[in-house]
Amino acid sequence: MKKFLAALSAILLLTGCSALEPIPVKGEVVNCSSIKVKASTSTALDCLDGSQGVAVDSIIGPALLNVWGSWCEPCKQELPHLAHYLAQSGNHVQVIGVDVEEKSPAVARKFVTTHGMTWPNLYDAKGSTRGKFGMGVPVTWFIDASGEVVHKKYGPFHSPEEIQLAVIKYLGVK
Repeated sequence: MKKFLAALSAILLLTGCSALEPIPVKGEVVNCSSIKVKASTSTALDCLDGSQGVAVDSIIGPALLNVWGSWCEPCKQELPHLAHYLAQSGNHVQVIGVDVEEKSPAVARKFVTTHGMTWPNLYDAKGSTRGKFGMGVPVTWFIDASGEVVHKKYGPFHSPEEIQLAVIKYLGVK
């Protein structure tokens, strides 16, 4: 019986550290010119890299619009999963961040590079999008090819697989 328990313990120990953990990725502040947009008369948010900003309601997909803040613990927990999903998805779905109520663009840029974000990020220092996104973060909008928001997820993603399944379900992209 002791040998069985020892073997079972060894198996559980080895499988408990499986490759399901997100792969660490070095982040970079990405230019917002890659964001697909349609014409809009709404006010554009600044781009974190200093390039021309984008109005949130002008974004067309398929896209995930992820609202975050460096002060938000659940946001920090989901970022590796978004980075891992993006690295494996082959860019079939845009990932776009919206940093809300940050102290400064410099703080946001440092956060992006140290937390593996490799997608364009818009910057909403004044919380002007609060009426659109609500009060809590993280929030992720699923935007289809026509620019319609087809789903809103409140709270963090817990795995790249969860993101992938939601993308298939709401955007029809595999």
